[in-house]
Amino acid sequence: METKDKYSRIANIFDKLEERMPMNEIKKEAVQILKGKILEIGIGSGACLKYYEKKSDVTGIDFSVGMLNIAKKKAKLLGLENVKLLEMDIENMSFSDETFDSVFSSCVFCTIPNPKKGINEVYRVLKKGGKAVFIEHMKSNNFVINIGLRVLNIFTKLILGTSLLRETEKTIREAGFSKVTSKNIMLSDVVRLIIAEK
Repeated sequence: METKDKYSRIANIFDKLEERMPMNEIKKEAVQILKGKILEIGIGSGACLKYYEKKSDVTGIDFSVGMLNIAKKKAKLLGLENVKLLEMDIENMSFSDETFDSVFSSCVFCTIPNPKKGINEVYRVLKKGGKAVFIEHMKSNNFVINIGLRVLNIFTKLILGTSLLRETEKTIREAGFSKVTSKNIMLSDVVRLIIAEK
């Protein structure tokens, strides 16, 4: 079964779990950074929609139809009239170059098959002077923590196709952004808030 199908099958369960995740305050903080025409990649069930202002110009994409269906219901309930939700592959986005002022992702690059290709796509669709904001979990710089991640990775890869050992910050820094800042926010340096400027 493909990863996108796995997420569609567990969409309702995933949504309930995500709404209770301890990172909600960090997500709220991250959304406040976003300006202008916004792209949220891997929007999933729309857990971050409640943090956007009513008039925000947001395009959300995801590869899971099941997740998007939940996000569409949330957008309607929240009265977010300027939110467009599309089924799309992050690695092959159909948007023109330099379309968005801001791009946001939350725990996305642990799952996509080719994170380098995905981040290059983020760079491509981001306008010059724009910001990409990432909340991502990744491989630690701490050897002991990585032992635990390697054990858990066996199960996350099998169940959801999610890797706990990606080096996402390194991939972002190699993509060509003019400035990259990183803040450790959970589990030492496993979960990080990364802001990349083009």
